Amino acid sequence: MINLDIQNGDFRFIALDVETACSDAASICQIGLACVWPDNRIHTFSTLVNPRTDFASFNTRLHGIGPQHVRNAPGFDEVIDLLFPVLSRHHLVQHSNFDKQALNAASRTYGRDAPDFRWIDSVTIARRAWPELKGNGGHGLGNLKKVLNLEFRHHDAGEDARAAAQVVLHAETHSGVAVG
Repeated sequence: MINLDIQNGDFRFIALDVETACSDAASICQIGLACVWPDNRIHTFSTLVNPRTDFASFNTRLHGIGPQHVRNAPGFDEVIDLLFPVLSRHHLVQHSNFDKQALNAASRTYGRDAPDFRWIDSVTIARRAWPELKGNGGHGLGNLKKVLNLEFRHHDAGEDARAAAQVVLHAETHSGVAVG
């Protein structure tokens, strides 16, 4: 299920993004990773997750994932068991605090402690690199897509993770300061 390059990789950092089935942060239905190698190549991975809950029509319209897509997908508990070894070894980049909140909420739903991952927020990094964007469309992925000329399909966890990783790489180039 999980690519061996990801399982055994030694990355600078990993960007992580989730999509949820409904307004409950624990309802993760897709997890995406963008693993940044030391030479800044990005290896993207995503998997569907069965949230074992109902889907809200708003969320399905947003990301296109519905119950029929995750029917045979593994649950969060299975996916996090497979991902934990690689995630726990690296700094994780999220674009806002939602992804950490969702992982923590899903962990609690499955009777687990919240994982003690090392998180970096690419929104904070973007704010430092491009303060002039405040009030001009902001530092959200949608606006940064235009400003930085990024190409990705918004609200797909793998694509959004890759975009967050690219934001960090662009910010490093722009500011001359390495992250992670």
